[in-house]
This record gives sequence, C-alpha cells and structure tokens, in this order.
Amino acid sequence: MTSAGYDLAAEQAVIGAALLAPNLMQDLAAALTSEDFYRPTHGRLWSAMCEMHAAGIPTDPITVATHVAESGDLARMGGVPYLHTLLEAVPTAANAGHYAGIVADLAKRRKVADLGSQLTRLAASGADAAELVATGRAMLDDAEVPGGWPALIPLGRGRHLPTFPAELLPGWLAEHVCAVAEFTQTPVDLAGSLSLAALSTAAGGRAEVEVRGSWREPTNLYTVVVLPPGSRKSAVFAAMVAPILAAERALIERTAPAIIEAELAAKVAGKAAEKAAIAAANADMSGRDTLIAEATAAAMNAEAITVPVKPRLVADDVTSETAASLLAEQGGRLAVLSPEGGIFATIAGRYSGTPNLEVFLKGHAGDLMRVDRRSREAEHVDKPALTMGLAVQPEILRDIAGMPGFRGLGLLARILFALPENTVGRRRIGTDPIPTEVAATYAANLHSLVLSLAEWTDPAVLVLTSEANERVLDIERQVEPRLAPGGAWAHIVDWGSKYTGAVVRIAGLLHLAEHPRNGWNSTIGADTIDRAARIGEFYAAHALGAFDDMGADIATRNARLLLTWIERTNTSALTKREAFRAVQCSQIKTMADLDPALAVLEAHGYLRQLDPPAPKRAGGRPPSPSFLVHPEVHQPAATVHQLDARRAS
Repeated sequence: MTSAGYDLAAEQAVIGAALLAPNLMQDLAAALTSEDFYRPTHGRLWSAMCEMHAAGIPTDPITVATHVAESGDLARMGGVPYLHTLLEAVPTAANAGHYAGIVADLAKRRKVADLGSQLTRLAASGADAAELVATGRAMLDDAEVPGGWPALIPLGRGRHLPTFPAELLPGWLAEHVCAVAEFTQTPVDLAGSLSLAALSTAAGGRAEVEVRGSWREPTNLYTVVVLPPGSRKSAVFAAMVAPILAAERALIERTAPAIIEAELAAKVAGKAAEKAAIAAANADMSGRDTLIAEATAAAMNAEAITVPVKPRLVADDVTSETAASLLAEQGGRLAVLSPEGGIFATIAGRYSGTPNLEVFLKGHAGDLMRVDRRSREAEHVDKPALTMGLAVQPEILRDIAGMPGFRGLGLLARILFALPENTVGRRRIGTDPIPTEVAATYAANLHSLVLSLAEWTDPAVLVLTSEANERVLDIERQVEPRLAPGGAWAHIVDWGSKYTGAVVRIAGLLHLAEHPRNGWNSTIGADTIDRAARIGEFYAAHALGAFDDMGADIATRNARLLLTWIERTNTSALTKREAFRAVQCSQIKTMADLDPALAVLEAHGYLRQLDPPAPKRAGGRPPSPSFLVHPEVHQPAATVHQLDARRAS
C-alpha cells in the first residue's frame, strides 16, 4: 500500500529482507531507525531487531519470534503469521538497500511535512517573525541530521497510565459508567472508580469474601481519583451516587413506621415507669416493697425498648469522631462520598489539632472498634466497614503525603488511587445524554443491592470456587517478588502488601453486581477473579504514579505537566513562550517559573534547546528560546513503556 507519505510494501520488504538475510542488518540498522517506519508495528519490530543485532543475536525469523514473544510483543505485532507475511513480501533480499532508501526518504518527507504544520501553528500563535524564521531553520537543520538524541531517562511513572477497564464490569454497570463519562466528557477512570465505591456503599459491612481458612475479606473499598478543578467531578458524582441516596431515602421510609412505633412505646413505658416510681415513693411501709418491685420492672421495661435509628448510608466531610458515632449507630456501615478532599484535612486534625486516623484504619480492615460517647455508655463495633469514594485536586494528593501518620500508619496503603488524564480543553460539546434506560437499570440494580443486604446483621459470606482460589494463589505468587528489596514495588511495599486483598474485595463486588438480588446464593468463579485482577493492575499502575507524584519536587511535577501537553498536542518543536501560554497555572505564574521544568526535561533527554536566540533588537522583545522534542516522546504508549522498563532494569 503506497501513499504520498508512506509505503507499507517497502517497509515490509526491508524487514522481511533482514529476516531472510541477517547479515544485512549492519547496513540496514545504520540506514533506518524505528522512527522511520510509518506503521507502529513495523517500528516496534525494527527496534527489537536492532537491539538484537547490537547484542550480537541473529535476526533470523525463529530467533526474532522467540525474542519478541518473551517481551510480550509478538501478539501485538500480529504473531508468527505476520512474520511469514513479511518474508513473503520480499522480492529479493538483494534489493533491501533500495527499499530502505524509499522508507528513509518518505520518513524525511513526513518529518518535513510535520515541521510545516508546526511552523503553521507557531505562526498562528503570534510568534515573532524573526523568531519563527530562526526556529524553522533550526528545525529543518535537525531534520537533515538523523539520530543524535540521547536515550530518554524515564520521568517517573506518571506518564501513559492505563485507562480504567470499564468493559470488565457487569454489563449494566459498564454501560452506565461509559455513558456518564461520555455525557460529561470526563475520564472513564472517575465514573469507574465511583462505580466501585457505590457497590462498596451498598455491600460494605453486609458481605465478605471467604478466601480460604480464616481469611475473609470485607467488601468495602477506599477509592481516590485525582483531577484538577473544573473537571466536572460534581456532575459525575451526582450521576453515580444519586441511586445510593434514593436507596437511603427508601430505607428511611421503610423504617419510619417501626421508629414511630418504638418511640411511642418508649414514651408510654417511660410514663408508666415514672407513675410507678411516684406510687412507690408515696406508699406506706406495708406495701412499699411490692410497689418498688413494680416500679423497677417498669423502668427496666422502658429501658429495654430500643428506638431504631434513621438509616444513613452516606456522609460527606465528617470528623473522625462523628464517623465513629455514625458507624456505631448504623451497624458498622458508612460511606464517605465527596467530590472534594476536605476529609483528609479533617482527619489530619483541622478542627481538633490532633490527627485521628483510627476509625479510617479500622474501618477499612474491619478491626474491632470502641466508640466512647458522652451521653451513653461506650459501644463496640465488631466489624466496621467504612467506604471512601473521593475526587481530590492534585495539590491535595501532594499535601496528604506529608500529613502526620498518613503513610506511616498505613492510611495511604489502603487507598486505590486513579490519576486520569485531564480532559479539560479537549471535551466535545453537545454529547448525547445518558440513555434513560441505562440510567434506570443502574438505579434499579443498585437499589436492589442496597435493600437486599440492608437487613443482614451477620455478613453474607461469598465463597470462592476451587479454580478461583487457585487464581488468588497465582496473584500472591506474582506479587511477592515485587515486594522484595529491589523489586518493582519495594518502595510501596505498604500498598503492595494489601494488593491481593483489594483484588479479592473487587471480585466480591463484581460478583454482587452480577447478582444484585441474591449474590450470596452462588460462588465466585475464576473469571470474576481474573477480571478483578485486571482492574487491580489498573490501580497498581496508578498507585506507582501517585506515590511517585507525592514524592516529586515542584520542578519534576511541572515537567510532567509540560510533557503531558507536548504528548497531547503531538508537538515536535516549541518556544518557551508558547509552552508558558499552554501550561500557565497556579504553580507556573511567570515565564521564570517554567525554567526548572524545562531544565528537568532537558536533563532527561526529552527536549533539546536550539542555538540561543539573537540579542534583543532595538524596540522589540527578545526572541523566546526554542526547543526540539525527542522523537521517542511520540511513539505509541506501549513502546515507551518497554523503553522505560528496559532502561529501569
């Protein structure tokens, strides 16, 4: 297939020739880089073959297939059949140099065309004419000289984070999550995480998963999504949480007659006890003992009457003390759902001056909790089940890392973080509203799940099949080496140690969502564990990004912000002034604030500054410094992941 910008047949012939005649690799590797290939699959395969050649490994078809399969890329490249297609595309290996010339020439044409687009954009942005000409010359000069870029140094794990896999949710839930994300033009990570928080609100404290032996996992979760202001968090919360609030109102209506009856009975019994006490106090000595016994019985009868509390499922910005009291009143179940993160400052002691994490630590683990009251005797909550579903701003994520006890006592280790890409500025206007049927099904199923479990005092026990238990064992075997010193999760061992339990909890919620009216009557299968594990992988990737971000300095965070803009806009060249206009925010208020971020990107190889601009002209402002972007920045996400992993190892 040939077009003005690429020739897939020539690309196939080059790679096929190198497979047929590995001795050609030395000349071909010198003539072509992976960026010269138009088709991403070809670029990835060529990169792997060049690495093999540099390591002295032959590039025959069998060896290449084995090598690429070990890295997990073979299936994405089309498998062994596609290698055969490449071999069949070679008229003769002797013409490999000719086809390489075609590929290289077209790559240069594409690059020049891209530079033209970049220059057009620079001109439209109002850049100074002399600055525009100087930048254009430098960009064209760079296009003439291939290579010369250093290897990228990974800038943490905040880039190319995966998207929430909504397709793994039960159908009715997945449809609603995707519809909410589409209508609000928000990342699916937000609605997806809130869907799990909604299920946790419905089932937390009322169901638990029996793994094996005495190991049981409750079904409550802590989820935190990180998004900047203006991201329509409140709109998504309203769509996802409204059925929970409706179910809460239904529980209140259902309980109201019993509350009224109990209050009336308590009032009558109290009056009777008071009347009996007065009679005993006024009696003469001959009949006093009998009347005192009657008054005592009446008082005990009045005391024995318990007035049910008004059901409550959701709280917002509550103090630790209030949360503990509500847990005791509500049979150990409560959810804190909020599109803001003020709860963290409250936990840290905003009102009391002293951090109080106990209820949030025990509320996740299900550990016995003692609740002291001023007006009544202390109560014990045997298995508290607290749910958290929050959306916080990036600044709050960085603040909580330094709050006393949050990391050391294990609160951060209990949170499933999501750091979606910000969609503000790229949202489509006039999207279709959430289909009425989809919203109604979501509300009905969530309502059924809440009401079906509301009356359970002892938790419903969800049992794994033997195959599902084997899947959990597999997860444990995969996780353990990651926690070892030097392992991939060594720096978040506190979070990683709770990973398998989190996957089991998610599996329990998925099972209940598939059977919202009688999930306790069936076992959790291996497929449910597999889907929960894939959702767990999403949260693991985002946890690495979150903990990296919490530990990063301001220059690194701003560098990531700038790099995100570069990737999103496919920018291959920029001026400092242009970059400032694009990422100006509370942390980057002046052009000078951008200097540390640009220095970080230069030091990591992402940017290269062109020759310093000419001195300031009389009567005009000085030209803005110009930069080129490393070509690998715009490679597919999977390729960048592989580069980062190889260099990290």
